[in-house]
Amino acid sequence: MYVCNCNAIRERDARNAIDSGAATVKAVFDHCQTRPQCAKCVCDIREMIDNAQITLSMAAE
Repeated sequence: MYVCNCNAIRERDARNAIDSGAATVKAVFDHCQTRPQCAKCVCDIREMIDNAQITLSMAAE
């Protein structure tokens, strides 16, 4: 499934970026070597980052 249609960033690409340490939407785009175009995906990527951080904090407990 595509998270960003403009840049053809798939969900697995965004997850890979987040797993590699991307903690911001800009860092995800940088990891994928792209730039935001229409920005419709920003909220979805931000939600993926937030969910990953919650999962990490829960695992640390």
